[in-house]
Formats: sequence, C-alpha cells, structure tokens
Amino acid sequence: MPSLIEYKEASAEVRAVYDDIMATRQTDSVNNFWKALANHPPTLRRTWERVKTMMGGEGAIDPLVREMIYIAVSVTNNCTYCIATHTAAARSKGMSEEMFGELMAITGLANETNRLANGYGVEVDEQYRS
Repeated sequence: MPSLIEYKEASAEVRAVYDDIMATRQTDSVNNFWKALANHPPTLRRTWERVKTMMGGEGAIDPLVREMIYIAVSVTNNCTYCIATHTAAARSKGMSEEMFGELMAITGLANETNRLANGYGVEVDEQYRS
C-alpha cells in the first residue's frame, strides 16, 4: 500500500492540488484518497480535475443524483472507500435513509438482472436498439 502524502511533506505541485481541493470543498483537510494519489502527482492532478468537473461542475444532472450514481457504481465495484465518502456527500446534499435504502434495492436488482441477462445471452429487442 502506498504511503499517504501529508500536506507538510508534499511537493509544491502536490500542495497546489491539495490547496485547490480544500478551497473547492471549503474544508481544511484532504482525505486519504488524494493523499494516496499524491504518490504520483500527474495522476493526482488529472483525477482531481476530472472529479472537480464531473462532480462539482455545472451539468444537467442534479448534484445529489450524481452522488447517488457514484454510490451505486461503487457498490457494484465493491469500493468500500468510495461508498463511504460518496454516501457522506449524498447525505450532505439531502439523501435520506429511505432514499439510500431504495438506491441499494435498485442497485442490487440491477446487478442481479444484468447478470441474468448476460448469463442467458439475451439479445436486445429491436425497439431498444439505438
């Protein structure tokens, strides 16, 4: 497991990204995901820019819905870290326990039916092809 690069130990390049993360998120800390990525500054910078654009930027999808999509994909990919951080973010944006429960039910259902469709090799109906 890579070391976590703390702010005081970070290069100027990494500190610049950390500063942007903290300013954007209005916090005085950087979480462990970013500290781990700081072991390779180009990956840290590239990933932060994409996350900032997709999760925090303007778009047609509501910020809460974005977080809920991220949770569903993280559950599917079994990323405990992402499940925890994006669940916290979704709760801060208004996700209730009832919404979370429904999200988990839909995610579980989609995973099950996706595997069934793939396992049976179900051909896509003509009316659903784009």
